[in-house]
Amino acid sequence: MTRLSFRFSRALEQGRAARAPATRAELLHRLLRKRAAAHHAGADDLEKMLRDQIRWALPIVRD
Repeated sequence: MTRLSFRFSRALEQGRAARAPATRAELLHRLLRKRAAAHHAGADDLEKMLRDQIRWALPIVRD
């Protein structure tokens, strides 16, 4: 396992072990950081999945 993939898997593991986000902003922050890590690791499928989750977590504002 390369050093980068080890760091990536460790970051994901720590993200799972962390407490649930208190706010939508905190949830979005976590998802964006995970998406960035997936992008840097070249994990295209994971990055796409995280983009879908980010889209779902965005607030809906109706006029």
